[in-house]
Amino acid sequence: MLQAAVFDMDGLLVDSEPFWQRAQVEVLTSLGVQIAQEDTRETTGLRIDQVVEFWFAKQPWQGQGCAAVTESIVCRVEALIREHKPMLPGVLEAIQVCEQAGLKIGLASSSPMRLIQSTLQALSLEDKFGAVLSAEHLRYGKPHPEVYINAADALGVPPQACVAFEDSVNGLLAAKAAQMKGIAVPEAHFAEDARWAIADHKLRSLNEVSTSLITAL
Repeated sequence: MLQAAVFDMDGLLVDSEPFWQRAQVEVLTSLGVQIAQEDTRETTGLRIDQVVEFWFAKQPWQGQGCAAVTESIVCRVEALIREHKPMLPGVLEAIQVCEQAGLKIGLASSSPMRLIQSTLQALSLEDKFGAVLSAEHLRYGKPHPEVYINAADALGVPPQACVAFEDSVNGLLAAKAAQMKGIAVPEAHFAEDARWAIADHKLRSLNEVSTSLITAL
């Protein structure tokens, strides 16, 4: 029986993916890396330090270390989110549906905790989650399931009694590896990716979350 819902953040609650893409391109091109916005899609859902290491392995640069580059990107994204406050459609309604179904509500993100907290503050969502988890200091980020397992533990429920909401394939893989139910809400550009087949449901937006959808899981 379902006892909890765990939400991803970037690309699901907040339309931050364009900001991550923009920040990566701005910072990495300043270091001489040849990267365009479409190239950033290859690493969607990965932790930002893993993204930086991915590009350093492909096109090493001189000067700044990966940790400093990661910090620059996070700071830029943080500023953009504070400025634009881009909450996605259906977020409050989906959380309310889960609450009305008696589910505990958690958040499990690959983003650094300080960015999670500033994003939730910018969107006035701080009081919506009983547990907020970051993969920032874990050995592996998504698609490894650890952050989702930790979220279930923090909510006091078994992972098998949780449903995860995800917008990236890497995130969905993490949730399913944790033995959670998985609801995919992919960006329209990626909606036909065959890998979404592992999701229990695929939605166009969080506006489609309903009591009947939740109770049928």
